[in-house]
Amino acid sequence: MIKETAIKLFNQKKIRTHWDIKQEKWYFSIVDIIGVLTNQSDFKTARKYWNKLKERLKAEGNRTVTNCHQLKMQALDGKMRLTDVADTEQLLWKRGDVLRLLS
Repeated sequence: MIKETAIKLFNQKKIRTHWDIKQEKWYFSIVDIIGVLTNQSDFKTARKYWNKLKERLKAEGNRTVTNCHQLKMQALDGKMRLTDVADTEQLLWKRGDVLRLLS
């Protein structure tokens, strides 16, 4: 696996990543992060959770969701599919939103 598409592990769960050479920053799959933060064992459940959370955040006028990028990342079936991604700075904001909505 090359640096640009390395998989990171957090609490023994895989998080898909992408290294942007031009901007020199890592992008992380938001669905994978949501799966770790909410302790979801199923990818589909984490994806549904993210979709519902994204709707709520957009309704509140949250700009971090509006600035969300999509990149093609390898899915469980081996195909390259578009997925929402965030850089480190965006993830810190999103994590706060997730925790706020969980409480």
